[in-house]
Amino acid sequence: MSFEASSAAGAEASLDAGRALEAQRATWISVVVNIVLTVLQIAVGLFSHAQSLVADGMHTLSDLVGDFMVMFASRRGANPADERHPYGHGRYETAASLVLGLILAGVGAGFLLTAAARLQSLDALPALHPAALWMALVTLAGKEGLFRYMLAVAQRLRSPMLVANAWHARADAASSLVVAVGIGGSLLGYRFLEPLGAALVGFMILRMGAMLAYEALRELIDTGVDPDEVAKIRETVTGTCGVIDVHELRTRRMAHRVLVDAHVRVDARISVSEGHRIAELARSRVRTHHPDVLDVLVHVDTEEDQVVATGRTLPGRAALVTELDGILGEIPQAAPAVLHYVGDRVEAEVCLPFDWCADADRLESLQARVRAHVAASPYWARIALLCRIAP
Repeated sequence: MSFEASSAAGAEASLDAGRALEAQRATWISVVVNIVLTVLQIAVGLFSHAQSLVADGMHTLSDLVGDFMVMFASRRGANPADERHPYGHGRYETAASLVLGLILAGVGAGFLLTAAARLQSLDALPALHPAALWMALVTLAGKEGLFRYMLAVAQRLRSPMLVANAWHARADAASSLVVAVGIGGSLLGYRFLEPLGAALVGFMILRMGAMLAYEALRELIDTGVDPDEVAKIRETVTGTCGVIDVHELRTRRMAHRVLVDAHVRVDARISVSEGHRIAELARSRVRTHHPDVLDVLVHVDTEEDQVVATGRTLPGRAALVTELDGILGEIPQAAPAVLHYVGDRVEAEVCLPFDWCADADRLESLQARVRAHVAASPYWARIALLCRIAP
């Protein structure tokens, strides 16, 4: 069992390491593309007097900051679980997604403010050089290609952080499209098109950033997964042999993985070891049928929690065993008494040696004492006397 567990853990760690390596490779490609585009946009923008192209270059520069954040988060997020981080370091990706969302929202708001100011001073806008239009088109093509590549990698790795970075590239592509339309319109004499388009792009970027930040924040405050997925997990647990009912099923996300807590109800009269086996079987089934699930914590109940609450004032095992010893007197027990807490009452199974069971008179006298004690007790429901006939 321990060898299988260590092998599974090693395989999972290897998968996480490979996932992190692929995420960093994709991010490095994004870094190189953004560096080239930033330098070209700013240089051509200054040469052609296209302030919108310079601003778009600065926007591209913000992508570089995001890329380095992604590389840091993916590297830290791939670290295995340790004593201080028993669930791993996946929340680094969530935090990076939150920061990237805030950056997008800030950039979008900046576009809106800049566009509003330029719309109020159209006559002051300088004449543009046609080179600005060609640079805007090259930027548009590069950004759109980068978006499609990054999104494909993000979906394959199921990484919300890479999804955020991919949409950041798409936001840049949209802004580059508007810059190209604006520059083209300005060259044709429609000078208001550039700031108007910039305002539209600013709103798009602001909305996308707000959505990414909102989703990351939902994960950080442990919002549950989609109700349909919860229903599927519940069905998997309920289908486990020995599980009577499932309640208090809770879920939360850890980057691209899911953590699950569940209470399962089993027969009150089975052994502790069998109840533990049922819980382990339920845990294994969930992890097998739902690959996104990182860990499952299964709590075993023998009754509904409302019923269990009514029995919390019942005596503990030590007091009950002492009471049973008093009833039995000099009669030895062949095995430890088995206690069942059922609702607000207690049931006991007492195993007697075979020679005591063979004496009918002594057994009848003991049965009479037990019946009288149960009838007078406020918490005993039943004390069963069993005879051990084999080792």
